[in-house]
Amino acid sequence: MKLLTFEKQGDYQLGVQTKQGIIDIAASMDKNSNFNNLPDLASLFSCNKKEIAKLQNFIQAIEVEESAVFIEDSQISWGPCVTKPHKIICVGLNYRKHADETNAAYPEVPILFNKFDNTLTGHQSAIPIPTVTKQLDYEVELGIVIGEKIKNVKEENALDHVFGYCTVNDLSARDLQMKTQQWLLGKTCDKFSPVGPYLVTADEIENPNNLALKTYVNGDIRQNSNTADMIFNCAEIISYISQHMTLEPGDLILTGTPEGVVFGYPAEQQMYIQQGDEVTVEIEKLGSLTNYFVAED
Repeated sequence: MKLLTFEKQGDYQLGVQTKQGIIDIAASMDKNSNFNNLPDLASLFSCNKKEIAKLQNFIQAIEVEESAVFIEDSQISWGPCVTKPHKIICVGLNYRKHADETNAAYPEVPILFNKFDNTLTGHQSAIPIPTVTKQLDYEVELGIVIGEKIKNVKEENALDHVFGYCTVNDLSARDLQMKTQQWLLGKTCDKFSPVGPYLVTADEIENPNNLALKTYVNGDIRQNSNTADMIFNCAEIISYISQHMTLEPGDLILTGTPEGVVFGYPAEQQMYIQQGDEVTVEIEKLGSLTNYFVAED
């Protein structure tokens, strides 16, 4: 399924993208309150895998009854497709060609850093460029969303615990990132993690380690690669992180970016994100995520 959120009266509401359109889940549940065993919306927002079967059955039933409540995608305000992660864990320098373009050695173990939920925003959101940076960069990344509480997971079983996958733009203020040896400052400004438009459940993604991913700035392609170029694949990343900390349902892992970032260009060719730019990041089977950049108030 393709899950999404949208804003309604100050709260995030759950939607599901189907062939017929976007179903408003809460409104459909209100309209079909006679159905038994309705999904728990709170659990779904927390990416509880046990509630997915209920949601799938509910959608099938209301489609048969033709009683689903639909909303127009052009009329909604998109929210982040992941709303309540306990943790946002990121992997740095995880693509071979990205390491090559930045003249960095391939890491021997995953390089981990974190972001916070202030960075989350959704598809079509306007993102203010902080006045403290002159070097705002894009990074298309595959996001992994955990579906179960796990610790010390083996690589061969790691993907069994994934709830779903999503497209993420790991925005990075390079001048802030490189001020110190810690990258956090350049990664955690407000709205620096647009995520969406969909959270696609894991059953629809046969192999997350073979997905095309791209970035466009004002329609011009800047990144064009495949997750097959990752140094540490999805299972290796999940297993490695779980050896050091417990992963919870809804935790979001950003798996790194491929070559083509502004930071990897020669200095005379670097054109960082400016006010008025439109940036789209897309991943095969997961959808395209577009954001617009504006001046900070």
